[in-house]
Amino acid sequence: MSTQPTEGAAKATRAAIDAYLARLSERDLDGAVQVFAESAEFDAPGSSAVPWSGLRSGREGVKTFFTTLHEYLKPEEFTVTHIVVDGEQGVIIGHLRDTVKATGKPLVTPFAAHVTVVDGKIARYHLFEDTHALHRAVTDS
Repeated sequence: MSTQPTEGAAKATRAAIDAYLARLSERDLDGAVQVFAESAEFDAPGSSAVPWSGLRSGREGVKTFFTTLHEYLKPEEFTVTHIVVDGEQGVIIGHLRDTVKATGKPLVTPFAAHVTVVDGKIARYHLFEDTHALHRAVTDS
């Protein structure tokens, strides 16, 4: 049994993750969006009080997520501590710190993002973070 297809998929997954993170660090929104497949599924669960949370689809949905996120948050720190890749599956682990512009409250949370890469593009992205802390930072509760 050959592991070559898995190794090739793992290389493509790592390359897509690295390209995505590089574009984010450069604050290149259009470049980051281009790493996603045209029909990408993007899920960032959260409360209804968090305008950028929820399920989105396609590159336009991904762009809307990031555009809305940056309207509401002032980014301060985004640190990736681990990247794990297994074939077409990848997980990005880290922590972030932002300030909510409307409330002035800090948002500090660990995060993980599970990505699936197909044909060199991110086809699925599921974000995991402290949604309770996010809700508290965005609202007065």
